[in-house]
Amino acid sequence: MNIVLWVLQVLLGLAFLAAGTMKATQPLDRLSKQMDWVAVVPPALTRFIGVSEILGGIGLILPAVTGIATWLTPVAAAGLALVMLLGAGFHLRRGDPPAKAVPSSVLFVLVLIVAVGRGFVEKL
Repeated sequence: MNIVLWVLQVLLGLAFLAAGTMKATQPLDRLSKQMDWVAVVPPALTRFIGVSEILGGIGLILPAVTGIATWLTPVAAAGLALVMLLGAGFHLRRGDPPAKAVPSSVLFVLVLIVAVGRGFVEKL
């Protein structure tokens, strides 16, 4: 179980770091060509989501690697799960095709596995 959690943490951490960096740093007009939702939300929200994903990605990996404040790993995973759940809900409420909510939904499940695995199962 520990190996599965580590693989998930590293892959998800890197994915969230990449996606968050893109949302936090790219010009919004260029970003809106890749992600149409960027054009309909306030610019500060797009940047906030990006920074949240960067911090969450770091939180998935760094505390567990260093052994310092390891409680932050399940907290980061739970925070990212919330961001993904809200993202999927946003796409569905907006009337996007359900397929647009699939990536957020899959990421939700994966980070939830990390949150539960590192937060509760590991303690048993």
